[in-house]
Formats: sequence, structure tokens, C-alpha cells
Amino acid sequence: MKPSGRDFVSDSDPFHVREARRADSEGLIRLIDTVYREYGDKICLEGYDADLLEVPESYSNEGGLIVVIEHENNIVGSHACLPVDVDSGLFTFRRLYVDARYRGVTPVGHLLMQWAIDYAISRGAKRIEFWSDTRFARAHRFFEKFGFQKTGEVREMHDSWEPYSEFFYFKNL
Repeated sequence: MKPSGRDFVSDSDPFHVREARRADSEGLIRLIDTVYREYGDKICLEGYDADLLEVPESYSNEGGLIVVIEHENNIVGSHACLPVDVDSGLFTFRRLYVDARYRGVTPVGHLLMQWAIDYAISRGAKRIEFWSDTRFARAHRFFEKFGFQKTGEVREMHDSWEPYSEFFYFKNL
């Protein structure tokens, strides 16, 4: 899998990772809102989720990239990688979401996570750090399969409709 360029998986693959485009904003919002609703929450475009209104610029303007996977003309997965400190090789992940129908039974999550790791490494990453909602237990097990470690640090967030908490994850490369 190539970590750069417009397409990251061959066209013959039924799950095609590609750079997100402006036209993907609505599909990304729908995907992420659907995932949030599994946890009794909803998307907050006035707060934490405002970046989704300016895809892909909200990532490319920061030196990063957001990608999607489509299946049958619907966005079924997303992931983003951003540099935090290029000089030290620190990167972060955001927006790893997979439609519930594609979790565990397709390679969508694996493709997205591997893309993000490869992308970060290709840009000089030495460490990846990110925060993950404490309610996403299945995702936490998934992160650990890729070698990410949870430190036990928790932060309280107030940038959405309801307060929520996040766990801190990292991986040294």
C-alpha cells in the first residue's frame, strides 16, 4: 500500500482508500454522526466536529491528510494523520471511524490504520499520539493490536453537546 498520492489501494480492491475531497464532507458527517449515535451522542458541527465542514483543507492546511474508504458509493470509513511537531517526529491521528456494518468483517479498519501508520512514517514520524473517547472500547482493543499503548491518562472534554472523556494512546516507531 502506498502512503502517498491520490489512491492508496488498487482500483480492483473493493475497499479503496483515497484522499477526502470537499464533496465528501456530507458523507463524513453522516458516517461520524451514525457512529456517535451508537453511543447516545450526536455530531457537534459548532464544536469538536467543525473540521468536517472544511474537508480536506482543515487537514491539508495543517500539513496532514484525511482519507476515506467508499463502498457502493457510500463513505464507510475515514482516518486522518497530522504532524504535531515535525522536528521531533511527533504525529497524531484523528477521525478513525468505520461504519458498524464493516467492523470486524471487512479489512476497512485495518486498511485505514495501516495507511495512517505508513503515511506518518513516510513523513518522518518517530512517535504517534492520540486521544480516544473512553466509550469506544472496541476501538481501544483494535489500537492495541497495532501496538498502541494506553497510558491511563484521561482528559475531560467539553467541546460537544455533552461532556465526555478520552484516553491517551501512543506508539513509538
